[in-house]
Amino acid sequence: MTSKSIFTLAVHAGERGPRPDFTPVVTPIYNSTTYIYESMEDLDAVFARERPGYVYTRYGNPTVAALEKAVAALEGGEEAMAFASGMAAIHAALLAAKVEAGTTVVAAQDVYGATYALLSRLFSTLGVRTHFVDITDLTAVEQAIVEEKPRAVLFETVSNPLLKVADTPALVEMAHRYGAEVIVDNTFASPYVFQPLAHGVDYVVHSSTKYLGGHGDVLGGVAVTSAQRCVTLRELTKLVGGNLGPNEAWLTMRGLKTLPLRMVQHCRNAAQVAAWLQDHPRISRVHYPGLSDHPQHEVATRLFRPGCYGGMISFEIADADQARVFAFMEALQLCLPATSLGDVYSLVMYPAHSSHRALTPEERAQIGIGAGLVRFSVGIEDVEDIIADLEQALERSS
Repeated sequence: MTSKSIFTLAVHAGERGPRPDFTPVVTPIYNSTTYIYESMEDLDAVFARERPGYVYTRYGNPTVAALEKAVAALEGGEEAMAFASGMAAIHAALLAAKVEAGTTVVAAQDVYGATYALLSRLFSTLGVRTHFVDITDLTAVEQAIVEEKPRAVLFETVSNPLLKVADTPALVEMAHRYGAEVIVDNTFASPYVFQPLAHGVDYVVHSSTKYLGGHGDVLGGVAVTSAQRCVTLRELTKLVGGNLGPNEAWLTMRGLKTLPLRMVQHCRNAAQVAAWLQDHPRISRVHYPGLSDHPQHEVATRLFRPGCYGGMISFEIADADQARVFAFMEALQLCLPATSLGDVYSLVMYPAHSSHRALTPEERAQIGIGAGLVRFSVGIEDVEDIIADLEQALERSS
């Protein structure tokens, strides 16, 4: 290379050196968008899927593949596909389940607001009908499945933001009996608390921005399913292009290392905070599956890891309107009013103006999201500090 021009050297010097005989302990970030092989026959074999390899990052990337393998292992699935966001993962799972013009989806009525909007607004313009139902009412769900003959049934392990717990085994049996595939958003629970695939679910999706990444610094999504279904997901992603980048994959994979450790603290803290809120005179209602009076407490106890009910709480400030809720949130000093969840930080959010802003006031009222509802993602700080912050904020905003 020394006989080449400085212009050529600047481009090629140091690149594509000899293959090392060592293995890095931590997966490297493969930022290359393209890959070369010793022969064109090898490259052609990769394109034809006759041998493993990479040709273009929209088709696959080694760092992203490492994350996919890790999440699939945590969820007990055969394969996974990573996406640029959780919404991209849900969209792809619906398409892979052959939700198309002329078909129907049965979905939980209180799913995440963007999921609700995806189905009721975007998919409706494409000729897909969605029937929303209270997913905890198994009789109503079966009636909807019988009448609508859906291509897919979609719900969340723990709903956002009302913390309803789905009886996943019962819903899977029902959906499969009538020929529907099941898509479950497991973001709130995380694979530490619950593994839906073990109960027959066809697709598990996550916003990996949340508990999987865990540190509020990376956006992403993932879908876990069988190897056969994952082929369809990959082909869809090649066409649509909602891929996760290698830098984001690496950050998410780093977050995964501490997922069990973080979830232990999230769950422990949330249980104590929920019990404290339940006794507070300014709180009219607390939604948390770990409380004995939660409508699905028995379901959560039966399905979830023993003693673990997740790190998410929602609660209603008594007789509060938006102004009073905002005053409470602005009075917080430790807990952060940020529109996400699953971080190491404690985060509060007002569903009516953020996660469910896409819904009309009538739609929010129909699913039970009132003016005083606050969603609380309990972090891993010392629980006494969290409670002290909530207490002073409730006092100051009264």
